[in-house]
Amino acid sequence: MNMAQRTLNTEHGLDVATVKARLEKLLPDIEAAAEIAEAQRKPVDAVIAGLAQTGIFRAFVPKRYGGMEIGLNDFIDLGIAVGERCTSTGWVTTFYMEHNWILAQFGRTAQDAIFGKQPFVLAPASISPNGRAQREEQGYSLTGRWAWGTGVMHADWVMLNGVIAGEKPEPRLFIVPREQITIEDVWQTSGMRGTGSNDMLADRVQVDEAFSEPLRGMSVGRGSGVEDTDTSYRYPMMPLLAIAASIPALAGARRALTLFEKRLESRTLYGSGAKQIEQAPAHIRLGRIAGQIAALESQLRAIAQELEAWGKRDEICPPLIRSRLRLGVAEIVRACRDAVMTLVEASGAGAHMANSPLQRIQRDLNMLSCHTVFDVDAAAENHGRLLLGLEPATPV
Repeated sequence: MNMAQRTLNTEHGLDVATVKARLEKLLPDIEAAAEIAEAQRKPVDAVIAGLAQTGIFRAFVPKRYGGMEIGLNDFIDLGIAVGERCTSTGWVTTFYMEHNWILAQFGRTAQDAIFGKQPFVLAPASISPNGRAQREEQGYSLTGRWAWGTGVMHADWVMLNGVIAGEKPEPRLFIVPREQITIEDVWQTSGMRGTGSNDMLADRVQVDEAFSEPLRGMSVGRGSGVEDTDTSYRYPMMPLLAIAASIPALAGARRALTLFEKRLESRTLYGSGAKQIEQAPAHIRLGRIAGQIAALESQLRAIAQELEAWGKRDEICPPLIRSRLRLGVAEIVRACRDAVMTLVEASGAGAHMANSPLQRIQRDLNMLSCHTVFDVDAAAENHGRLLLGLEPATPV
């Protein structure tokens, strides 16, 4: 995306209400492009450009650079609006938004150099320790391969985890221009095909010291660029990542419910000739799943509210709380996936035709729910270990 496409985002005083109004006009285009995104295995260029024009990617950009520093409830609203029209596009959108929050954890030199020249970044962020970083006179040399590069197909920057070898290995996040890495096309998947989350490769990429940040402080909302007054950036990163990744799952479940309800109006049951909309089992299933999805949304918003409150406290959110929040989000995503399965199960074989958005949503949520942050067993193990006073098995 070139700077000309970002002109609108240099405006001052942008607010959430304005973004929502602009986004509402774009939603039909997002829905119309969903099949194209899946077929080409990446987001549609015009859709990403349109989203940029709404200002949505400035959601978590610091106000000192013209951003909005939105609350997490608004984050959920915006993400659901996009994700209901296309799960893949919703996924890329919420990650792009959240990754500007990550950049705000970097030191002010990096923030000034990037946010000072452009109103937001479009950047994948891989916190998997798949890179090796060697110290050099002016910074680091970064080499590695990172999978699951959500957002890389329209990226201008990339954030990559590189571990500095030593007696105590130190994982750091490095931000480098997109043109300095190689993209390998591996994104052949059963679901979430429209995200284009291809592999990212770096071979001795030179990174200045200022464009790296230790993950230790960043993971608890205490990156070197965060000040005591920056309450929007002082909550822990992993639960925020979980929320960002869960929003498209909730959106997909909501959309599947709407599609199921519409399908009831026209579907005739084989053998009896009866309209499905007249059958008690359909009423029961619709009512039960509608209630479940509404409850799941309330749970997600409650977790977001609790997480947001930690930004206003001097105390760092402790591991036990972080593990509980992550587990809660993982359970929500699993329940969204199961709700969609229940709806598709009652929708007949026609729902599995290639032109049916129901089957696409089901495939998307089947794959989405496999993201490592939604591993319920791993999340529950961590929480259980922490309850017993043991160290967590994986980062929280």
